[in-house]
Amino acid sequence: MNKNIGFIGCGKMGRAIMAGMLKADIVEHNNIMVSTGRESTLLEVKECYKVQGSLHNQEVAEWSDLLFLAVHPSSHDKVLSEIKGSLKEDVVVITMAAGITIEQIEKGIGRKVKIVRTMPNTPSLVGEGMTAMSISSFVTETDLEIVKRLLNSFGRTEMIDENLMDAVPAISGSSPAYAYMFIEALADGGVRDGIPRAQAYRMAAQAMLGAAKMVLETGKHPGALKDDVCTPGGSTIRAVAALEENQFRAAILEAMKACTERTKGIGN
Repeated sequence: MNKNIGFIGCGKMGRAIMAGMLKADIVEHNNIMVSTGRESTLLEVKECYKVQGSLHNQEVAEWSDLLFLAVHPSSHDKVLSEIKGSLKEDVVVITMAAGITIEQIEKGIGRKVKIVRTMPNTPSLVGEGMTAMSISSFVTETDLEIVKRLLNSFGRTEMIDENLMDAVPAISGSSPAYAYMFIEALADGGVRDGIPRAQAYRMAAQAMLGAAKMVLETGKHPGALKDDVCTPGGSTIRAVAALEENQFRAAILEAMKACTERTKGIGN
């Protein structure tokens, strides 16, 4: 892809996305430029990913055809104030911060601009990301196809109405953390029963990977797939019953509610 792709900020999420693109060979190293606030961080990123870098956000903004804002939500106003006079006329600005709306980005830039609001997740690093996305009215079909190609290079994308974006972190943005906790708990159970820990982690993680793949590739309802594992009077249905007795689903729903409520408060 012959486009200049900029990243303002390069924390864990920015690095996951950049690494996913590079691993997929969709973009050349010299077509990526990153800006960071610290010289030590910049040197580390340039060395690790073999990309261009700058300590000045304006330099990246001037250079970029597609510009990822990979900064904390609280930093958006400051960053937009710095770069609004440096952006190319036809730039596509891609925001990836929870709670920051398209309207807020437009207000910060001071003019109508092509904006893609996204909510990615860290499995992008291994090519299994899930990115929800909404677009401003100025984004063309061609722009959208380019952005989708980038984002699909390290996982899957889903278009979603912007008024639903605050619900996305709970289901796909933050949920890898819940999954890691579940894998850790499964491994602890295996260790308790005598399985070596390293093996327990591998077995639990592969089981979760396989279960997710079954949902995506068979198209069957998760409940039907669960039923396929539960033989009458067997050990699996007893385990499922124990999870229900201990409010497994209710705990997940409460966690998601807490996540969504926090997300709605971030951009205000």
